[in-house]
Amino acid sequence: MSSMFRALSFSRLAAIITLVGSFAASSPTQAAVACHPPKDVHAAFNVVGLKSELMVTALSCQAQDRYNEFVTHFKSDLNNSEKRLERYFKATYGRRARQQHDAYITQLADVQSLGGLKSGTVFCDQRVPMFNEINALDNADDLAHYAEAKDIVQPSSYESCTAPRAKKTRRHVVRRRRHK
Repeated sequence: MSSMFRALSFSRLAAIITLVGSFAASSPTQAAVACHPPKDVHAAFNVVGLKSELMVTALSCQAQDRYNEFVTHFKSDLNNSEKRLERYFKATYGRRARQQHDAYITQLADVQSLGGLKSGTVFCDQRVPMFNEINALDNADDLAHYAEAKDIVQPSSYESCTAPRAKKTRRHVVRRRRHK
């Protein structure tokens, strides 16, 4: 027997097995949904990502008026996308939904701002014309398709499906026995 197993008490070994078992018991379909969300959720992520990209563009390129026009024109569509994301985060993270949604929005703005910084002086030349393209769109479907076609940058945790899942597990308390 290896020294590792000799050093572990039965209660510690049971706690480790329980912990590993809880990870193994995660539903494969739940993981598949996280990596491949329904089309409406995917579209909502794209639209919210586009909105963030345009906000970064507006702030970086002094195009706030253009951004405000975009928000005014697509207000109900943007609100619907946000509500859809709220439902997604609630279903995925439970009580931590607000915290995780806020973290996503922050990461989204950070990764998009970093992209703008890396682009340097050509950033505004590349991004401001998006406002003209968006003016030609009519509805939420057009907006979602446009966002998909633009391949808007998302945080790596969203793109790589590594976002943690909400779990309903029991807490196992391991108590040490005192040896006399």
